[in-house]
Amino acid sequence: MHLAPGSRAIISNEKLSQIQGSEESTNSAHVEEKTKNSPVNTTAEPYKGRMVLPFEPLTVVFQDVQYYINTPPAMKEHGFTKKKLQLLCDITGAFRPGVLTALMGVSGAGKTTLLDVLAGRKVSGIIEGEIKIGGYPKVQETFSRISGYCEQTDIHSPQITVEESVIFSAWLRLHPQIDSKTKTEFVKEVLETIELDGIKDALVGMPGVSGLSNEQRKRLTIAVELVANPSIIFMDEPTTGLDARAAAIVMRAVKNVVDTGRTIVCTIHQPSIDIFEEFDELILLKIGGSMIYSGPLGQQSSRVIEYFEGILGVPKIKNNYNPATWMLEVTSTSAEAQLGVDFAHIYQNSALLE
Repeated sequence: MHLAPGSRAIISNEKLSQIQGSEESTNSAHVEEKTKNSPVNTTAEPYKGRMVLPFEPLTVVFQDVQYYINTPPAMKEHGFTKKKLQLLCDITGAFRPGVLTALMGVSGAGKTTLLDVLAGRKVSGIIEGEIKIGGYPKVQETFSRISGYCEQTDIHSPQITVEESVIFSAWLRLHPQIDSKTKTEFVKEVLETIELDGIKDALVGMPGVSGLSNEQRKRLTIAVELVANPSIIFMDEPTTGLDARAAAIVMRAVKNVVDTGRTIVCTIHQPSIDIFEEFDELILLKIGGSMIYSGPLGQQSSRVIEYFEGILGVPKIKNNYNPATWMLEVTSTSAEAQLGVDFAHIYQNSALLE
Protein backbone atom coordinates (compact mmCIF):
# COMPACT_ATOMS: atom_id res chain seq x y z
CA MET A 1 0.00 0.00 0.00
CA HIS A 2 1.48 3.33 -1.06
CA LEU A 3 0.69 6.74 0.35
CA ALA A 4 -0.33 9.67 -1.81
CA PRO A 5 2.00 12.69 -1.79
CA GLY A 6 0.93 15.46 0.58
CA SER A 7 2.00 18.18 2.98
CA ARG A 8 4.64 17.74 5.65
CA ALA A 9 3.87 17.53 9.38
CA ILE A 10 4.68 21.23 9.79
CA ILE A 11 2.49 23.18 7.38
CA SER A 12 1.42 26.76 6.85
CA ASN A 13 -1.84 28.17 8.20
CA GLU A 14 -3.01 28.75 4.60
CA LYS A 15 -2.42 25.10 3.72
CA LEU A 16 -4.17 24.02 6.92
CA SER A 17 -7.22 26.14 6.02
CA GLN A 18 -7.37 24.54 2.55
CA ILE A 19 -7.17 21.02 3.99
CA GLN A 20 -9.75 21.71 6.68
CA GLY A 21 -12.04 23.27 4.06
CA SER A 22 -11.78 20.20 1.81
CA GLU A 23 -12.59 17.76 4.62
CA GLU A 24 -15.30 19.88 6.19
CA SER A 25 -18.12 18.06 4.41
CA THR A 26 -17.01 14.70 5.78
CA ASN A 27 -16.13 15.32 9.37
CA SER A 28 -17.32 18.80 10.38
CA ALA A 29 -20.43 17.41 12.06
CA HIS A 30 -18.28 15.08 14.18
CA VAL A 31 -15.84 17.85 15.14
CA GLU A 32 -18.66 20.31 15.95
CA GLU A 33 -20.38 17.78 18.17
CA LYS A 34 -17.08 17.05 19.95
CA THR A 35 -16.21 20.71 20.54
CA LYS A 36 -19.73 21.51 21.74
CA ASN A 37 -19.49 18.92 24.47
CA SER A 38 -15.93 19.76 25.59
CA PRO A 39 -14.27 22.93 26.87
CA VAL A 40 -11.78 24.30 24.33
CA ASN A 41 -8.52 25.80 25.52
CA THR A 42 -8.88 29.06 23.58
CA THR A 43 -5.73 30.56 25.09
CA ALA A 44 -3.49 27.72 23.87
CA GLU A 45 -0.41 28.88 22.05
CA PRO A 46 -0.01 27.89 18.37
CA TYR A 47 2.10 24.73 18.39
CA LYS A 48 4.95 24.09 15.97
CA GLY A 49 3.84 20.67 14.76
CA ARG A 50 0.30 21.44 13.59
CA MET A 51 -1.13 18.46 11.67
CA VAL A 52 -3.87 17.71 9.13
CA LEU A 53 -6.39 16.23 11.58
CA PRO A 54 -7.54 18.66 14.28
CA PHE A 55 -7.56 17.59 17.92
CA GLU A 56 -8.42 19.34 21.14
CA PRO A 57 -5.57 20.12 23.59
CA LEU A 58 -6.72 18.84 26.99
CA THR A 59 -5.45 19.17 30.55
CA VAL A 60 -5.59 16.22 32.97
CA VAL A 61 -6.16 17.35 36.57
CA PHE A 62 -6.22 14.86 39.45
CA GLN A 63 -6.86 15.55 43.12
CA ASP A 64 -6.45 13.40 46.24
CA VAL A 65 -6.20 10.18 44.23
CA GLN A 66 -5.98 7.02 46.38
CA TYR A 67 -5.67 3.45 45.13
CA TYR A 68 -6.20 0.31 47.20
CA ILE A 69 -5.95 -3.40 46.38
CA ASN A 70 -6.85 -6.50 48.37
CA THR A 71 -3.90 -7.51 50.52
CA PRO A 72 -1.95 -10.32 48.75
CA PRO A 73 -1.95 -13.67 50.64
CA ALA A 74 1.88 -13.60 50.84
CA MET A 75 1.75 -10.37 52.86
CA LYS A 76 -0.89 -11.81 55.20
CA GLU A 77 1.42 -14.75 55.88
CA HIS A 78 4.08 -12.24 56.96
CA GLY A 79 1.77 -10.68 59.55
CA PHE A 80 0.14 -7.82 57.55
CA THR A 81 -3.34 -7.67 59.09
CA LYS A 82 -5.18 -5.01 57.04
CA LYS A 83 -7.64 -6.21 54.38
CA LYS A 84 -6.66 -3.44 51.94
CA LEU A 85 -3.19 -2.35 50.84
CA GLN A 86 -2.82 1.31 49.80
CA LEU A 87 -0.58 1.80 46.74
CA LEU A 88 -1.28 5.50 46.04
CA CYS A 89 -1.78 8.14 48.71
CA ASP A 90 -3.20 11.67 48.21
CA ILE A 91 -1.86 12.22 44.68
CA THR A 92 -2.65 15.68 43.31
CA GLY A 93 -1.31 17.25 40.14
CA ALA A 94 -1.89 18.14 36.48
CA PHE A 95 -0.62 17.28 33.00
CA ARG A 96 -0.88 20.10 30.47
CA PRO A 97 -0.90 20.37 26.64
CA GLY A 98 2.49 20.92 25.05
CA VAL A 99 4.24 20.04 28.32
CA LEU A 100 6.34 16.87 28.74
CA THR A 101 5.94 15.46 32.25
CA ALA A 102 8.22 12.87 33.87
CA LEU A 103 6.73 10.51 36.46
CA MET A 104 9.56 9.21 38.63
CA GLY A 105 10.36 7.35 41.83
CA VAL A 106 12.39 4.37 43.03
CA SER A 107 11.22 0.86 42.11
CA GLY A 108 7.96 0.16 43.95
CA ALA A 109 7.02 3.82 44.45
CA GLY A 110 3.93 3.46 42.25
CA LYS A 111 4.94 5.20 38.98
CA THR A 112 3.27 2.72 36.62
CA THR A 113 0.39 2.25 39.07
CA LEU A 114 -0.38 5.98 38.95
CA LEU A 115 -0.03 6.00 35.15
CA ASP A 116 -2.46 3.06 34.87
CA VAL A 117 -4.96 4.57 37.32
CA LEU A 118 -5.04 7.89 35.41
CA ALA A 119 -5.22 6.11 32.05
CA GLY A 120 -8.10 3.92 33.26
CA ARG A 121 -6.21 0.65 32.83
CA LYS A 122 -6.76 -0.63 36.39
CA VAL A 123 -9.78 -2.95 36.33
CA SER A 124 -9.44 -4.18 39.92
CA GLY A 125 -8.89 -2.43 43.23
CA ILE A 126 -10.54 0.72 44.61
CA ILE A 127 -9.81 4.18 43.17
CA GLU A 128 -10.80 7.27 45.15
CA GLY A 129 -10.35 10.96 44.38
CA GLU A 130 -11.16 13.21 41.46
CA ILE A 131 -9.83 13.05 37.89
CA LYS A 132 -10.89 15.74 35.42
CA ILE A 133 -10.20 15.96 31.69
CA GLY A 134 -10.46 19.44 30.20
CA GLY A 135 -12.40 20.57 33.27
CA TYR A 136 -14.98 17.76 33.20
CA PRO A 137 -15.08 14.57 35.34
CA LYS A 138 -13.38 11.72 33.49
CA VAL A 139 -15.66 9.15 31.84
CA GLN A 140 -13.57 6.14 30.77
CA GLU A 141 -15.75 5.21 27.77
CA THR A 142 -15.13 8.58 26.10
CA PHE A 143 -11.66 9.11 27.58
CA SER A 144 -10.32 6.06 25.73
CA ARG A 145 -11.21 7.80 22.44
CA ILE A 146 -8.97 10.80 23.13
CA SER A 147 -6.06 9.05 24.89
CA GLY A 148 -3.26 6.69 23.88
CA TYR A 149 -1.03 4.38 25.93
CA CYS A 150 2.46 3.19 24.89
CA GLU A 151 3.32 0.07 26.85
CA GLN A 152 6.82 -0.79 27.96
CA THR A 153 6.75 -3.93 25.81
CA ASP A 154 6.57 -3.26 22.05
CA ILE A 155 4.11 -5.68 20.41
CA HIS A 156 3.94 -5.53 16.61
CA SER A 157 3.09 -7.87 13.72
CA PRO A 158 6.47 -9.07 12.35
CA GLN A 159 5.35 -9.79 8.77
CA ILE A 160 4.22 -6.28 7.78
CA THR A 161 6.10 -3.05 7.13
CA VAL A 162 6.39 0.00 9.36
CA GLU A 163 4.01 1.96 7.12
CA GLU A 164 1.47 -0.88 7.01
CA SER A 165 1.50 -1.09 10.84
CA VAL A 166 0.60 2.60 11.11
CA ILE A 167 -2.01 2.39 8.30
CA PHE A 168 -3.65 -0.61 10.00
CA SER A 169 -3.92 1.33 13.30
CA ALA A 170 -5.26 4.43 11.51
CA TRP A 171 -8.01 2.60 9.64
CA LEU A 172 -9.08 0.71 12.79
CA ARG A 173 -9.03 3.66 15.19
CA LEU A 174 -9.79 6.89 13.35
CA HIS A 175 -13.39 8.04 13.06
CA PRO A 176 -15.19 6.40 10.10
CA GLN A 177 -16.44 9.81 8.90
CA ILE A 178 -12.85 10.87 8.08
CA ASP A 179 -12.23 10.19 4.37
CA SER A 180 -9.45 7.89 3.12
CA LYS A 181 -7.43 10.73 1.56
CA THR A 182 -7.22 12.57 4.90
CA LYS A 183 -6.35 9.35 6.76
CA THR A 184 -3.58 8.63 4.24
CA GLU A 185 -2.27 12.17 4.60
CA PHE A 186 -2.31 11.84 8.40
CA VAL A 187 -0.41 8.53 8.30
CA LYS A 188 2.29 10.25 6.22
CA GLU A 189 2.51 13.09 8.74
CA VAL A 190 2.75 10.70 11.70
CA LEU A 191 5.61 8.80 10.04
CA GLU A 192 7.42 12.12 9.50
CA THR A 193 6.76 13.35 13.06
CA ILE A 194 8.17 10.14 14.59
CA GLU A 195 10.97 10.18 11.96
CA LEU A 196 10.03 6.75 10.57
CA ASP A 197 9.46 7.91 6.98
CA GLY A 198 13.00 6.83 6.03
CA ILE A 199 12.29 3.19 7.01
CA LYS A 200 8.57 3.02 6.22
CA ASP A 201 9.03 0.09 3.81
CA ALA A 202 11.14 -1.97 6.24
CA LEU A 203 9.64 -5.18 7.65
CA VAL A 204 9.01 -5.04 11.41
CA GLY A 205 10.51 -8.49 11.95
CA MET A 206 11.11 -10.38 15.21
CA PRO A 207 12.77 -8.64 18.20
CA GLY A 208 16.45 -9.52 18.46
CA VAL A 209 16.27 -11.68 15.31
CA SER A 210 15.40 -9.53 12.30
CA GLY A 211 13.85 -6.27 11.23
CA LEU A 212 13.71 -3.16 13.41
CA SER A 213 16.05 -2.28 16.27
CA ASN A 214 14.66 -1.82 19.80
CA GLU A 215 14.71 1.95 19.39
CA GLN A 216 12.84 1.77 16.04
CA ARG A 217 10.26 -0.56 17.60
CA LYS A 218 9.73 1.91 20.43
CA ARG A 219 9.15 4.72 17.95
CA LEU A 220 6.74 2.51 15.99
CA THR A 221 4.79 1.93 19.22
CA ILE A 222 4.49 5.71 19.62
CA ALA A 223 3.46 6.13 15.95
CA VAL A 224 0.75 3.45 16.24
CA GLU A 225 -0.76 5.39 19.18
CA LEU A 226 -0.29 8.85 17.65
CA VAL A 227 -2.12 7.88 14.45
CA ALA A 228 -5.31 7.43 16.50
CA ASN A 229 -5.08 11.24 16.96
CA PRO A 230 -5.23 11.29 20.79
CA SER A 231 -5.07 14.50 22.83
CA ILE A 232 -3.29 12.72 25.72
CA ILE A 233 -0.59 10.02 25.50
CA PHE A 234 0.71 7.96 28.43
CA MET A 235 4.12 6.29 27.97
CA ASP A 236 5.46 3.60 30.31
CA GLU A 237 9.28 3.83 30.43
CA PRO A 238 9.91 4.66 26.74
CA THR A 239 13.72 4.63 27.13
CA THR A 240 14.21 1.52 29.30
CA GLY A 241 16.64 -1.00 27.80
CA LEU A 242 18.05 1.49 25.29
CA ASP A 243 21.60 2.82 25.12
CA ALA A 244 22.25 6.58 25.34
CA ARG A 245 22.08 7.21 21.59
CA ALA A 246 18.90 5.13 21.06
CA ALA A 247 17.22 6.78 24.08
CA ALA A 248 18.06 10.23 22.69
CA ILE A 249 16.46 9.34 19.32
CA VAL A 250 13.27 8.11 21.05
CA MET A 251 13.12 11.25 23.20
CA ARG A 252 13.50 13.43 20.09
CA ALA A 253 10.43 11.68 18.62
CA VAL A 254 8.55 12.20 21.90
CA LYS A 255 9.43 15.91 21.85
CA ASN A 256 8.13 16.13 18.26
CA VAL A 257 4.77 14.79 19.52
CA VAL A 258 4.76 17.29 22.42
CA ASP A 259 5.35 20.09 19.88
CA THR A 260 2.01 19.26 18.24
CA GLY A 261 0.34 20.43 21.48
CA ARG A 262 -0.54 17.05 22.91
CA THR A 263 -0.37 16.21 26.61
CA ILE A 264 2.41 13.65 27.23
CA VAL A 265 3.41 11.95 30.47
CA CYS A 266 6.18 9.32 30.74
CA THR A 267 7.27 7.10 33.59
CA ILE A 268 11.05 7.12 33.52
CA HIS A 269 13.63 5.03 35.39
CA GLN A 270 17.22 6.20 36.03
CA PRO A 271 17.52 8.57 33.04
CA SER A 272 20.81 10.13 31.91
CA ILE A 273 21.31 13.88 32.47
CA ASP A 274 20.46 14.60 28.83
CA ILE A 275 17.25 12.55 28.87
CA PHE A 276 16.13 13.95 32.25
CA GLU A 277 16.52 17.54 31.06
CA GLU A 278 14.32 16.90 28.01
CA PHE A 279 11.34 17.02 30.40
CA ASP A 280 9.49 20.18 31.38
CA GLU A 281 7.83 19.04 34.62
CA LEU A 282 8.36 16.32 37.21
CA ILE A 283 6.15 14.31 39.54
CA LEU A 284 8.25 12.37 42.06
CA LEU A 285 6.85 9.56 44.23
CA LYS A 286 8.39 7.75 47.19
CA ILE A 287 7.86 4.20 48.45
CA GLY A 288 4.25 3.91 49.62
CA GLY A 289 2.85 5.93 46.71
CA SER A 290 3.14 9.40 48.27
CA MET A 291 4.08 12.49 46.27
CA ILE A 292 7.25 14.34 47.29
CA TYR A 293 7.60 16.77 44.37
CA SER A 294 5.32 18.10 41.66
CA GLY A 295 6.43 21.07 39.61
CA PRO A 296 8.81 22.40 36.95
CA LEU A 297 12.26 20.93 36.36
CA GLY A 298 13.83 24.30 35.57
CA GLN A 299 16.84 25.08 33.42
CA GLN A 300 19.41 22.28 34.00
CA SER A 301 17.08 20.87 36.69
CA SER A 302 17.63 24.03 38.77
CA ARG A 303 14.12 24.16 40.31
CA VAL A 304 14.23 20.55 41.54
CA ILE A 305 17.78 20.94 42.91
CA GLU A 306 16.85 24.22 44.63
CA TYR A 307 13.79 22.60 46.27
CA PHE A 308 15.58 19.56 47.71
CA GLU A 309 18.75 21.47 48.71
CA GLY A 310 16.43 23.82 50.63
CA ILE A 311 15.43 20.96 52.96
CA LEU A 312 17.55 20.94 56.14
CA GLY A 313 20.15 18.16 56.13
CA VAL A 314 19.92 17.26 52.43
CA PRO A 315 23.49 17.19 50.97
CA LYS A 316 24.24 19.54 48.05
CA ILE A 317 24.58 18.07 44.58
CA LYS A 318 28.18 17.55 43.39
CA ASN A 319 29.47 19.16 40.19
CA ASN A 320 28.51 17.28 36.99
CA TYR A 321 26.43 14.78 39.00
CA ASN A 322 23.22 13.46 37.42
CA PRO A 323 20.33 15.42 39.07
CA ALA A 324 17.93 12.48 38.56
CA THR A 325 20.28 10.07 40.38
CA TRP A 326 21.02 12.61 43.13
CA MET A 327 17.32 13.33 43.64
CA LEU A 328 16.46 9.63 44.08
CA GLU A 329 19.43 9.11 46.43
CA VAL A 330 18.70 12.03 48.78
CA THR A 331 14.98 11.11 49.03
CA SER A 332 15.44 7.35 49.54
CA THR A 333 13.91 5.54 52.50
CA SER A 334 17.33 5.22 54.14
CA ALA A 335 18.04 8.96 53.63
CA GLU A 336 14.64 9.79 55.20
CA ALA A 337 15.44 7.61 58.22
CA GLN A 338 18.88 9.17 58.57
CA LEU A 339 17.52 12.73 58.43
CA GLY A 340 14.44 11.90 60.51
CA VAL A 341 12.11 13.58 58.02
CA ASP A 342 9.10 12.70 55.87
CA PHE A 343 9.52 14.17 52.39
CA ALA A 344 5.81 13.73 51.65
CA HIS A 345 4.91 15.80 54.72
CA ILE A 346 7.49 18.47 53.75
CA TYR A 347 5.98 18.63 50.23
CA GLN A 348 2.43 18.97 51.61
CA ASN A 349 3.54 22.05 53.55
CA SER A 350 5.74 23.55 50.83
CA ALA A 351 5.29 26.58 48.56
CA LEU A 352 4.80 24.19 45.60
CA LEU A 353 1.24 23.52 46.79
CA GLU A 354 0.25 27.17 47.22
